[in-house]
Amino acid sequence: MRGRGRERVPVVVQARSGRRGLARALWIGAEAVVTCGVLVLLLVVHQLWWTNQQARAEAGERVEVLEREWDISPPAGTGTGTGAGAGGGVSSPSGGPVREPSAAPSSPAAAGGGSPRPARTSAAPVRPAAPPPSGETFAVLRIPRIGLTVPVARGISKSKVLDRGYVGHYPGTAAPGRAGNVALAGHRNTHGEPFRYVNRLRRGDEITLRTREGTYTYVVDQILPVTSPRDTGVIRPVPRSVVKPSYGYSAAGSYLTLTTCTPEFTSRHRLVVWAILRR
Repeated sequence: MRGRGRERVPVVVQARSGRRGLARALWIGAEAVVTCGVLVLLLVVHQLWWTNQQARAEAGERVEVLEREWDISPPAGTGTGTGAGAGGGVSSPSGGPVREPSAAPSSPAAAGGGSPRPARTSAAPVRPAAPPPSGETFAVLRIPRIGLTVPVARGISKSKVLDRGYVGHYPGTAAPGRAGNVALAGHRNTHGEPFRYVNRLRRGDEITLRTREGTYTYVVDQILPVTSPRDTGVIRPVPRSVVKPSYGYSAAGSYLTLTTCTPEFTSRHRLVVWAILRR
């Protein structure tokens, strides 16, 4: 009886294994948090630094290519071609001469007095030139106040224009140096951020646009600090804000408009700078 009373019932202790499982779960959770943090940090570095480096490098190379071409080839109309200035022909919308359709020679019967036959034209009818493709660079924008030199491309597509570090030219707005409104858009942050410091511009600052035809100087006149992204009045031929009508113009002229997002790192509102062509 005494021997049986001394027998001990084995007890299974699970506390130690439970602590190990909890510790392992915490460790895995900590690793996941650190991994997510590193990924987010890499994404931020990519957006705020790497995209800027890539876009600025591409934009700088494009400026060099454009200006090298312009320095080698003279502006349109100043060469020895067959344009209106040289041969007296009529220029087409694309700048080349318009050729009249030539009539085919009449048949021998018609030449000898026989029954005339209608002449045939060998040239196809002249078709209007196709609009330039989106993304084509055609000008260089310089703003000395903020140390900016950047190419200007047709259109405001993100993938073809803005995300490449270019400044985009709103379709349908005026060409540089012409009457109307030359409206441009650019990123405020990331992808080269060419318009990051346009808020530092002041009235009287100079802005130049160089094209193959020449260099045009505009002078900053008005700044609209905040407006809606839907304020289309700011890029009309005679620009005037439809949200804040006290900003803008009421008479025709030669204007330059710069638009970008504000405040920084958001796209809630737009910042607008207007300049006037110096005569």
